[in-house]
Amino acid sequence: MEVMEIMWERGEASVHDVAPLLKRPLAYTTVMTTLDRLFKKELLNRRKSERAFFYSPRLSRLEWEQKRTGDFVSAFQSSELLISCLVEAVGRHDVALLDELEKKIKAKRKELERRRKA
Repeated sequence: MEVMEIMWERGEASVHDVAPLLKRPLAYTTVMTTLDRLFKKELLNRRKSERAFFYSPRLSRLEWEQKRTGDFVSAFQSSELLISCLVEAVGRHDVALLDELEKKIKAKRKELERRRKA
């Protein structure tokens, strides 16, 4: 997450650029491996310039958060458990947020109903 934050701030960076910006010092090769893995997971773009690779975010922060959320939801075996946990957590956090969740559910139902009729 910290590496992605740096990438969103910088727009494009090499291992040499990223390593000193990390909160805890990591070996150059560790940062290189991390950026390579993020590239292979299709979270970063990569281009070569002379002897260095430069990386840039493939997804915006919002797109990345949506992807992570979708992956999280897909990992649940039971939709009922997911919904129960979500409602419980939101209710503990903020009652107004629970109301907002209810509004979003109603809006999504209307949207799906319109699609079915079309």
